[in-house]
Amino acid sequence: MTRVRLSRLPGERVSVVDDGGTHAIAAAEVPAWVAEREADDPRWVWDDTARWYPPLLDAGVRVRRCHDLRLTRRLLLRAPAVDRAALDGEEAPAWDRLPPGGASEPALFVADESTEYLRADLEDDRQLAAVSGSSEPGRLTLLLAAESSGALAAAEMTHAGMPWRAEVHDRLLADLLGPRPPRGMRPAKLEALVDRLRAALDAPGLNPDSRPHLLAALRRVGVEVPDVRASTLQEVRHPAIEPLLAYKQLVRLATTNGWDWSDRWVRDGRFRPVYQPAGSSTGRWSSNGGGALSFPAQIRPAARADDGWVLVVADVAQLEPRVLAGMSRDDALTRSARGADLYEAMVRDGAVASRGDAKLGLLGAMYGATSGESGRLVAGLTRRYPRAFGLVEEAARAGERGEPVRTLLGRGSPVPGRSTVDDPDVPEADRDALARDRRAVGRFTRNFVVQGTGAEWALCWIADLRNRLWTLGDGSLVERPHLVFFLHDEVVVHAPAHLADAVVAQVTEAAEAAGRLLFGDRAVDFPLTTAVVRSYAEAGKAGLSGTDRPSSS
Repeated sequence: MTRVRLSRLPGERVSVVDDGGTHAIAAAEVPAWVAEREADDPRWVWDDTARWYPPLLDAGVRVRRCHDLRLTRRLLLRAPAVDRAALDGEEAPAWDRLPPGGASEPALFVADESTEYLRADLEDDRQLAAVSGSSEPGRLTLLLAAESSGALAAAEMTHAGMPWRAEVHDRLLADLLGPRPPRGMRPAKLEALVDRLRAALDAPGLNPDSRPHLLAALRRVGVEVPDVRASTLQEVRHPAIEPLLAYKQLVRLATTNGWDWSDRWVRDGRFRPVYQPAGSSTGRWSSNGGGALSFPAQIRPAARADDGWVLVVADVAQLEPRVLAGMSRDDALTRSARGADLYEAMVRDGAVASRGDAKLGLLGAMYGATSGESGRLVAGLTRRYPRAFGLVEEAARAGERGEPVRTLLGRGSPVPGRSTVDDPDVPEADRDALARDRRAVGRFTRNFVVQGTGAEWALCWIADLRNRLWTLGDGSLVERPHLVFFLHDEVVVHAPAHLADAVVAQVTEAAEAAGRLLFGDRAVDFPLTTAVVRSYAEAGKAGLSGTDRPSSS
């Protein structure tokens, strides 16, 4: 496959390095030139997909594959199988400073001279050599391709946007908060809750947004609480608690998904968040603007398909336990991971007495529960599933020793540094704190190997799915079925209604393909629940009735 390496040059020009040598073209010519070259199915190599791809999409140009050097460099620098020295060399420090593109950087050229004119060909050669010289070149090659494909999907979802009815959003906010107030003022229903709260606490000047003010007012009426978290307040009996909890819930909606949010992130009938692929250390995505990964149920009715279109919503059941079965190659847990409900299969297998016990025990193993009912279940299930539970236990011990752990495809965890808890010169008072820190790191690395591999499965799922969707229909990206939302183990596709069944089939087949790609012949199922709906809110209400289609991969 031809690799076409693109780099920015001074004077609004772009350097091209490919099999034909090196030449330069004007930046304004890049979209048309890329569209022509895309017919050869190359891999586009550039510093940051978030900077190169949006201008192409705006020009109506969609690419099939790329190599995102910023994302992949960060991945390789932490991969245990890679010699970090292989990534040293000319411009390497500047590559390490390269920040992710975002909502404030929609253009190809920006003003940061220190990272503006980096040579993609030099860094690409370094990365290829680092992977080739690693102990796991095959797995890392797959991981880099999946990570880069995820960056393409992220840019496409921002470009296409989730279909959004602003008038529905406004009506929902008015029902919950009252009419839109002047800037700097509280909505009417929030102000009414503040009045009730002040009366209940006999505190007419109370600022409910100030934690110290709230704690002091609560103490004056005999309510002693360490904090004002909702979980803490729910345990308290006092007339002030009900309006305070209601206020906290609604003020969060007003500040995170209210009118100001809509003004900034909704345009042209679309909610356009900015995703940040690999925003967390495990490879899970985060949001670089718009709060895409925190989508409250109160406003989901505003996410509504265009006329003649539908939303196909799909999520995978019990992703991380299934990933644990596949990556550990535990025969007994793999048997339970075939079918729609892994937990029920564990009950039928005689491992536990109830589905609740199965869930509690597996989650306890992945998150480090050592006491109570969860700890008791973990001890019993360790004997039943020794390879699966042994894998996460060894990851925990490695973390406690200050060693990195890795996912199935080779993403490495942050290195916390070796613990000095066993050093005899450490004061006794510090020893307990160090031991707690060490156990906390162990809990992180225990979950890292599973959550990170789950993120890899999801990346392979959407990487395959975006290309499958492109084959359905004709025209531009937004005229065909296309991804509009992704959240760890859930996707939403906006599709013409007559293609809904075809989209469901492709979503399911892509999930099956991702399982085979990562786990080969282990026959771990990744069953999907799919719903074909008009509004995103309907997907949560539908269960498995009506247009919902259960499918098992």
